[in-house]
Amino acid sequence: MDNRKYCVIMAGGVGARFWPRSRRSMPKQFLDILGTGRSFIRQTYDRFAGLVPPERFLVVTNRNYRDLVLEHLPELRPEQVLCEPVGRNTAPCIAYAAYTLLKQDPDAEMIVTPADHLILDEEAFRSVIAECLDFAGRHDALMTVGIKPTRPDTGYGYIQVSDDQPVSKVKCFTEKPNLELAQTFLQCGEFLWNSGIFIWTVRAIVEAFGRYLPEHDQLFRGVMQALGTPDEAGAVARAFAECRSISIDYGVMEKADNVYVRCGDFGWSDVGTWGSVYQHARKDRYANAAPSEGCYLYDTRSSIVSLPEGKVAVISGLKEYIVVDTDDVLMICPRSEEQNIKKYIDEVKFHTGEKHV
Repeated sequence: MDNRKYCVIMAGGVGARFWPRSRRSMPKQFLDILGTGRSFIRQTYDRFAGLVPPERFLVVTNRNYRDLVLEHLPELRPEQVLCEPVGRNTAPCIAYAAYTLLKQDPDAEMIVTPADHLILDEEAFRSVIAECLDFAGRHDALMTVGIKPTRPDTGYGYIQVSDDQPVSKVKCFTEKPNLELAQTFLQCGEFLWNSGIFIWTVRAIVEAFGRYLPEHDQLFRGVMQALGTPDEAGAVARAFAECRSISIDYGVMEKADNVYVRCGDFGWSDVGTWGSVYQHARKDRYANAAPSEGCYLYDTRSSIVSLPEGKVAVISGLKEYIVVDTDDVLMICPRSEEQNIKKYIDEVKFHTGEKHV
């Protein structure tokens, strides 16, 4: 393994779309929603462990989740967990890691990945990442990984490519489209799903911050001296207080002229909703995704059921429903209405405060 390779895991999200399993105190990335025996963040670490040694990982997370990260990834030292005082989207998150690495190792090669995605063919995935590292290093490129779409999904961003080569220069990025536009993208054949996985050298991304997000560049250069010292937390808190919330896609990738995408086919999903969990879960002969023990289903079809360990549920007469039970919250809603989950959270929060969210 090349000791210039670093993996940055972004693990600060709340995962609200997986409420009530995912809570502010225990968000999605620390859960085993798919029943694999490993949390999402553990799977992510294991996925990259064949490319990057333990000491070359950084995790950027909310400061409230620092201990959870170290619990799930005991290979890491506390200083490898970078704590955001407040969430400011992906550009400040990536800037914090990039300027940390710029101070530690200016020649570093940087892989940036969300903490909560599913990859079915991890060997093929690592091969794609290795190709991206090589290309980014040789061409001073900002690389991202694209996924060939299989359906007109409105939950993903899209990347338009300039040709049909495995590595292509990016024409443009499009945020989550409506259904009609997504169908057009699928028929066109020039669009890939945006996986949110990035590869570049630290020098290249820092240069891009200086050019396209100069205010972020100024803020994080201003705290570099404090990074890795007892003054880090206070300096970073001041930087985040002034930092504009913006995604790396909007802030850098849509503006830069050295952006390339590598198309990958390795069974990827961002597992962003209960519907995507249903899609990947093992199902019974009636198309239900439910625990194999303690769940008794009658006249129930195409539903997903999530229960606490040891809980018994009897469910009858549901078609295409989501049933999620926890110690203190039960949610039952049609699969077609899961986009309303954030509305449910707001309603519960209004009436009962923060204790159930």
